[in-house]
Amino acid sequence: MKILFVLTSHDQLGDTGHKTGFWLEEFAAPYYVFKDAGAQITLVSPKGGQPPLDPKSDLPEFQTDLTARFKADPQAQAELANTGKLAEVAVSDFDAVFYPGGHGPLWDLTNDPVSIALIETQDRARKPLGLVCHAPGALTKAHQADGRPFVAGRKVTGFTNGEEAAVELTEIVPFLIEDEFKRQGGLYEKGPDWHPHVVVEGHLVTGQNPASSEGVARALLSLLG
Repeated sequence: MKILFVLTSHDQLGDTGHKTGFWLEEFAAPYYVFKDAGAQITLVSPKGGQPPLDPKSDLPEFQTDLTARFKADPQAQAELANTGKLAEVAVSDFDAVFYPGGHGPLWDLTNDPVSIALIETQDRARKPLGLVCHAPGALTKAHQADGRPFVAGRKVTGFTNGEEAAVELTEIVPFLIEDEFKRQGGLYEKGPDWHPHVVVEGHLVTGQNPASSEGVARALLSLLG
């Protein structure tokens, strides 16, 4: 069982001067869910090397047992520090693809032609694809085989307008996932803010927020049988 993780390389939170990147829990929880199931994990990002960590995700209030496990795991840290380049992998080599969130993907992965092509290839092959929190934003420039927006007519979730307002970034992010999915004809669903909410639509799995990370990973495992 081979799983590809696609991480962001973007570290600027708009023009605020603050840093962003990937969210630690959204990487660590799925990483260990897959690892403990015996999966072989490959990590990539657009630029390769160490993906930027959203510094807020490293604050004490956002730590979990699995983020603590990561911080005590030098092998996992070395893997993360040396991600491959997204453009140099073939998605056909993998059984499933997973995108951790954090605000970074809204800027780079959303617009990355290699990522868009990977998503479309995975979709055409009807192979499991999972994205959590802000990472579902990477679907917004992709299309279905018939040319419709990727999310059109599909049940999906992602970071809610309420959650974005709570972190005071509504005016900073390039788009609001909830609004954009609805605009594109997606059947957007959500649970209460900050509570786990996972949506499975065929081979596509989306999670609403950091608390949904482990659930997305387990749903992908279920799809892999």
